[in-house]
Amino acid sequence: MLRIAVCGASGRMGRALTALLAEGADAQLVSATENPNSNYIGLDVGELSGVGKLDVDVVGTLEAASNRPDVVIDFSSVSSTLVNAEWCAKLGIPIVIGTTGLSKSDLKRIDLASTQIPICMASNFSIGVNLVYRLVEMAADSFKNDDVDIEVCEAHHKRKLDAPSGTALSLGKVIAESRGQKLDELAVFDRTSEFGKRTPQSIGFTSIRGGDIVGDHTVLFAGEGELVEITHRASSRMAFARGAVRASRWLIQQPPGIYDMQNVLGFS
Repeated sequence: MLRIAVCGASGRMGRALTALLAEGADAQLVSATENPNSNYIGLDVGELSGVGKLDVDVVGTLEAASNRPDVVIDFSSVSSTLVNAEWCAKLGIPIVIGTTGLSKSDLKRIDLASTQIPICMASNFSIGVNLVYRLVEMAADSFKNDDVDIEVCEAHHKRKLDAPSGTALSLGKVIAESRGQKLDELAVFDRTSEFGKRTPQSIGFTSIRGGDIVGDHTVLFAGEGELVEITHRASSRMAFARGAVRASRWLIQQPPGIYDMQNVLGFS
């Protein structure tokens, strides 16, 4: 049985992972962490997540956990994720990272850890979203020589901190790379001061934050006389949790390096 540690246990994804692992037959939650200053330290993670007592108390660090996992799943914060990745690298434990908002310097630290352990990093672990990446790539390739305007629209709950979402940026990156360019060269995040026509080949981004929206993403290819929309809507975080656990099973068989869900699903 695969032994899993969940970091960010009190968050929405942490609770979804706990609920999923509580009912799983081939994977077991053996430890759970939260910020050391959190009020959740010492609580049973099952009771915290509403699935009943699991006899796994929330601790402040992976090092403080009494049980050593086979793999770590991290949906915590940027600062905690970096510490957790470096701890895993020292002990040779693979880690699945779903934390978004990492800076270039943060990613360098993750890259360094990946020389010692396999790391699966993705902005979205949903199987459906990763299929959308492929569909968007196909559409971008098909419209490469046509005059189409591209917009990436995303909506999330009001407590999400980063915008655009990591998934939206990943979708933009797929489109930019299909054109042989970098997203930074094409992305438009703010049109407040623009009064002229949109820049040819640009990729516009729109972010909505409100209520308890789990995650909606749409890519529009708007041409003369036709509009193509590719949309994914998540109604439950269980879709992300299942993908993260699937990535965990795959990751423990891999050599050190950086991987993503496209690798897990055999798309790349």
